[in-house]
Amino acid sequence: MNPHLVCVGGEDHPLRIPFLLSLREQGFRLTALSSDDGTAFSRHGIPHRHIRFDRFASSGAELSTLRSIRGLMSELRPDIVQSFDTKPNLLTPLAVRGQVPVVRTINGLGWTFSSLEPRALALRPVFCSLQWLASFWTAVTVFQNRDDQAFFERWRLIGKSAARLIAGSGIDVEAFATVRRCGPSAATMREQLGLHFAEVVMFVGRLTRQKGIPTLLEAVPRILKERPNARFILVGPRMSEGPFAVAKADIDRYAPHVLALGPRTDIPALLGMADLFAFPTQYREGIPRVLLEAGLAGLPIVASRMPGCNDVVEDGWNGYLVAPRDVNGFASRIIDLLSDRARAKTMGDRSVGFVRERFALSGVVDQYCDLYRRILSGAIQTGLPGQATARDPGNRQLSEAPQ
Repeated sequence: MNPHLVCVGGEDHPLRIPFLLSLREQGFRLTALSSDDGTAFSRHGIPHRHIRFDRFASSGAELSTLRSIRGLMSELRPDIVQSFDTKPNLLTPLAVRGQVPVVRTINGLGWTFSSLEPRALALRPVFCSLQWLASFWTAVTVFQNRDDQAFFERWRLIGKSAARLIAGSGIDVEAFATVRRCGPSAATMREQLGLHFAEVVMFVGRLTRQKGIPTLLEAVPRILKERPNARFILVGPRMSEGPFAVAKADIDRYAPHVLALGPRTDIPALLGMADLFAFPTQYREGIPRVLLEAGLAGLPIVASRMPGCNDVVEDGWNGYLVAPRDVNGFASRIIDLLSDRARAKTMGDRSVGFVRERFALSGVVDQYCDLYRRILSGAIQTGLPGQATARDPGNRQLSEAPQ
């Protein structure tokens, strides 16, 4: 039997292609649904259907998306559905309405529960109500960190479905190492960017206020007073981030010390030339993939003390955790690591082993495959209307199963 799994996500869905390829190797037939154009999926022979998930869309557009998902599910006739990202996690169960088991993965709570803006505060009750409603047609809710699981349990947003903790979407350790080995050297990358003798501090992610870019920019002059050769490389999209984007003028103000490269596909090579990874996010993250990549690259990390980040960074062991928006804290910790290269290297080396052991793609995929097969075999009751709370064969709640 080759069960048909439909995996639904937003515009970052191509980043999950290694995850999907590993599922295919385990015997699943796959179809991807996302707001991506599908080119990357086609290169790997993964069928893809386009669905509009606009992070800034109106409720009318969301109703249209819900109808599109419902129509595609009737056409594709999956055996099981997996969803990622905020809107897919809400719309997919509502579209399927219990006709097929849905596994939703909560990969962070995002802007609504990270921002202090009045609009975000007003949307929180709406978000909770929709999550509670979606839970009625969710077989299992997967969490990437314990903070999010505790939040959903506290506010009873899981309903009668099961809960499970699986740390992240995994990272292909060997593929990352191969790309680094076959790509340009650190010296070549530095030469291309004019960073021959610089101390390189790197950020990878969306260039938004919520990702903490203003905090990092404000820290730049303070760091330069102590480390005048420091240079700050920002990698990621800005133009596509709508009202959340950091203004280009705010970045240009710190030129030539700050360089924004835009979206790149050579992240392993870029990380290979860095001395330190900075991640000042204000988001409630799931498990940030960029932290796993930075860890595999052997970089010490200075990150915000936020859900998801504290699952990857242990303060004082493989990096430092700083309160979000703490400009002085970020500046101080970055200076500490740039000033003590031996300690920085020790911290970076620890991250390599930690990421390999805990977040390797193979281990994560094994956990998902086990979950899917237990749902399909009936070993896990789905918790859908008319069924009892999901339990494993040993009569323990699935959320209590050892990880």
